[in-house]
Amino acid sequence: MRHTLPIAPQFYVTAPQPCPYLDGRMERKLFTALQGEHAQRLNDTLSKQGFRRSQNVLYRPTCAECSACLSARIRVADFQPSRTQKRILKKNAALARNATSPWATEDQFQLFRRYLDSRHADGGMADMDIFEFAAMIEETPIKSRVIEYSRPAGPGEQGRPLAAVSLTDVFDDGLSMVYSFYDADMTDRSLGTYLILDHIAIAREAGLPYVYLGYWVPGSRKMGYKAGFSALEIYKAGQWQPIGSPADHTAELHPLSVDPIAEQVARIALPEARMPRD
Repeated sequence: MRHTLPIAPQFYVTAPQPCPYLDGRMERKLFTALQGEHAQRLNDTLSKQGFRRSQNVLYRPTCAECSACLSARIRVADFQPSRTQKRILKKNAALARNATSPWATEDQFQLFRRYLDSRHADGGMADMDIFEFAAMIEETPIKSRVIEYSRPAGPGEQGRPLAAVSLTDVFDDGLSMVYSFYDADMTDRSLGTYLILDHIAIAREAGLPYVYLGYWVPGSRKMGYKAGFSALEIYKAGQWQPIGSPADHTAELHPLSVDPIAEQVARIALPEARMPRD
């Protein structure tokens, strides 16, 4: 007979550090290593429970008195673009898409640096060098793709310059946009929104039901744009549910908003590892 045992990763908690989304708050993360032969199954299973990948680590916010960060995903079959989003698709129709293996290039890094200098000069990635960038792109133990978007060449330019890049994971039920960056000089193109719209199209073509967007945070201007997509779901109170009105979700602090770490870990559903037949 075939025996199954649960994959049993070890979970840890980071030390508190300043929250990147809400001023004056401290964040903690519950995390586990993502490695070995069961990495893909563990990633698929935990991502459905609000976890997010960063290189070879899976994490989920577990702040002491705050539960504002809510994992978000779009139901591909039910998504309908708004009039504004239709205009964004039309504006970017000339962009060419190219999906490649997760391999970092000099062109990607130069675009990444310009993006950070323009948009996130004081952020946590501001000091990343090319080696750290390569690690972010290439250190993935699961099925990942780098999706590049190039624009037509302008006067004096050679080839098609990069306009945007997305590091994208492929789940058993969808696509996860791990990290995206784009040409900050093309502000009139709304490239951040366009990348999400194009990932919805890719998922639809592949028959995948969801596009995972990372975390939506009520009260955070950085994350507010995600609520502008129709058919958006959030992971709240241990289940996926339609976002409804964004105003119904608050970012208030409360000492009972987060369960003890041990209780959180005990409720995490883990995949099973198949054992050889006797």
